[in-house]
Amino acid sequence: MNGDSHADLLQPPSNIEPTVLERTASHYTPLPTYQLPKGEHRHYQQQYADMYFARLAQLKPAVEQIASEAWADFEIGGETASRKDRVLDVRQGELCWVAGTVYMEMPLKPNVLEDIGKEHWIAAPPPRVKYDTGVGLGGDSERGAHAGGGKGLAGAQIMLEDESGRLRLTGGYLSGGLLVTGAIVAVMGTENSDGDFEVLDLRVPDLPRQPPRWETEDGDAALQGKSVTKKRPSSGKVAIISGLGVSGVEGDTLLLDLLLEYLLGESTDPASQQQAASISRLIIAGNSLSHSSPIPSREELAAATKKGGRKTYGYDSASYNAAPTDHLDQWLATLLPSIPITLLPGEQDPTSTSLPQQPIHAAMFPHSRAYMNPPTAPEGPGWFDSTTNPAEFSADGWRFLGTGGQPVDDVYKYLPDCEERLEMMEAMLRWRLTAPTAPDTLWCYPFQDGDQFVMKECPHVFLVGNQPKFETTVVEGPLGQQVRVLAVPRFKETGELILLDCETLVPEIVRFEVLDEG
Repeated sequence: MNGDSHADLLQPPSNIEPTVLERTASHYTPLPTYQLPKGEHRHYQQQYADMYFARLAQLKPAVEQIASEAWADFEIGGETASRKDRVLDVRQGELCWVAGTVYMEMPLKPNVLEDIGKEHWIAAPPPRVKYDTGVGLGGDSERGAHAGGGKGLAGAQIMLEDESGRLRLTGGYLSGGLLVTGAIVAVMGTENSDGDFEVLDLRVPDLPRQPPRWETEDGDAALQGKSVTKKRPSSGKVAIISGLGVSGVEGDTLLLDLLLEYLLGESTDPASQQQAASISRLIIAGNSLSHSSPIPSREELAAATKKGGRKTYGYDSASYNAAPTDHLDQWLATLLPSIPITLLPGEQDPTSTSLPQQPIHAAMFPHSRAYMNPPTAPEGPGWFDSTTNPAEFSADGWRFLGTGGQPVDDVYKYLPDCEERLEMMEAMLRWRLTAPTAPDTLWCYPFQDGDQFVMKECPHVFLVGNQPKFETTVVEGPLGQQVRVLAVPRFKETGELILLDCETLVPEIVRFEVLDEG
């Protein structure tokens, strides 16, 4: 080979130019729906009963309107169903309908007074899988006969209550639907000789008004019905994930590293890099850490006491491990120069236990907090938005409602014969309640002026994190509302990331796997 050939080989190819990819811009507006008062303005002395009355007052007009339209011409034996203002106005043998709050008495449902009375147990009771008598002690057992209806509610009693009192519900109609404590419903039927209300039909508030896309960004002009001719930017995809379960152990980081490299476009072919560049935002829906602040069990407390140690509840500085939060912070800080992130807390994350969980404090993210804006910043949210659980926000013009999974997990315990998480999520939308079972079996802040868990407007996307598997559907409302419902699986267990197209709201799955060499 001559010298000229060598010179040609050493020259860069002139007909190939490097491709520079730019990430699609994120158009994002957080909504302060679930922000609690700060400092001395946050009180816990209130009674939780006021929260139920506030919820009923907010939703009763909507459910009564639907019921009156549905049952206006309903007759049995020439008798028309009449409306009753209070549950105690119901009279035996009279065909009528009434609205109120569902309350369910179940054998294994937690009871705070009972728990206080058993404070000196040596061992904690086994975890309740369900609140009925069929399951709840860690496995399936033979189910009893249906008593009271409601999707196989063995041993359960369903009641309807308002400020005047309670009315026990019965009838075969109840076995075909989903009911939990806290739902606002209207029931139509008649009181029998036993004093129970035989339910013939039931109505729920159904989906509220759904705002048009970009209404949050258009502001007053959209609310006044004015046409907005502003040119809309092209939208990319939103990546949604939950259950990262960062523990700080070196062995559990491989999946996270694969995810990191995919989102940054560092380890894929050009087609995949183009897809990664179209991702405009990452949403992390709860449980980013793996039991970051575990509460010691009764066995651990008893053992510590016998050894002469002192009892500690909750945080113990001697056993605190900073590795999980440090690893999560480093992982987020690596992503943030390239992609904006919305972080919802979950059951295992270091923030308030009761709903609505407040944002994970910026002090937990010494490296990532440089991408946050102060809450009072005039320029709006930062590149890194540590938000509440539940959370509402607008992304690319669509209204999102997301939770870390606790409300759906608690609804699941009320329904012994129902395993379909999408059915439960649809029911929550039609009840207009983000956390229907709070405060009965789900810890929450004691709201007084109004229940913040009542959905004021219908979301376009309803996502729930930390679910057993990925599932999706579209829920349609009576006025043409359409909600994309997403059950987001735990990434640590499934390796699955959801990509939601912000033009079509159609999701797709990206799966990461670590192959076992053995």
